[in-house]
Amino acid sequence: MKYLITGVTGQLGSKILEEIKKIVPKNDVVAGIHSTSKIDDFREKGLKVVKIDYFDRDSLVSALRDIDIFVYIPSKSYDSFTRITELEYVIRAARKANVKHLIAMGFIGDQVNDPFVLSAFYGYMPRRLASSGLKYTIIRNSLYADTLISYLPEILEKGNVNYPMKDKALSFISLEDSAKAFAKVAVDDKLRQNERIYTLTESRNYTMLELANILSKVTGRKIGYQPADLSDFEDMHNKYGEGYILGSMYKAGSRGLLQELSNDYQVIMGHEATSLLEFLKNRVNEKSF
Repeated sequence: MKYLITGVTGQLGSKILEEIKKIVPKNDVVAGIHSTSKIDDFREKGLKVVKIDYFDRDSLVSALRDIDIFVYIPSKSYDSFTRITELEYVIRAARKANVKHLIAMGFIGDQVNDPFVLSAFYGYMPRRLASSGLKYTIIRNSLYADTLISYLPEILEKGNVNYPMKDKALSFISLEDSAKAFAKVAVDDKLRQNERIYTLTESRNYTMLELANILSKVTGRKIGYQPADLSDFEDMHNKYGEGYILGSMYKAGSRGLLQELSNDYQVIMGHEATSLLEFLKNRVNEKSF
């Protein structure tokens, strides 16, 4: 079996690549690279590398030739139109190259009434794959617990969690746990079921008061919950022009659309996902704030 993983220079794709390498021979793994400047880094590790350009049809078909399992991590584009167009090229290329099975990354923010700016893409994906003629499995992530680490200095400075969530909860999964589940599904034909949709979450979700209490425990500092106004929150996080994306996501969260729970991680891995408290304890101990 030949496995192609895309997004291998990104946070999730790089971890999926490392997890799959632990399970199957390295010669069976192909790294799909968007940036040509990174190709040599992966070749030096003894990996076969192909350049992936989702919008270059011929090169995409060429990259997918002789690939059995294609792990598709969408590019980091910020609008649904671009991602949907990308998905169309991926489907056409996978069909033309006779890929045996596509594993696609989804997200829990995919409901029909979800105001998250990328919900149209994540809602479109399962419907489009169902009509694609491809064999496929979708793995939906919840929010990455890892992002809390990057926000922690700001939270400590303010003394409060300020996500505009009202009394609703959020579901999390760590990048490491997500990558392990992706790799397990990719290599296990009993789990790699056609048209199966898995959802990766911890065993429970967290209101913002509960999140603040957990952060207080792991940092030894008193942290409360003071929700920001949505427009103010967008302005605070607009350094790289991404404020509207985060704002739309937490707007969805405030409607209870990001608190979904599932036992699929346990079905895949045979044990529960790492709890948020355990994850943060391990990571905060590695950092100094």
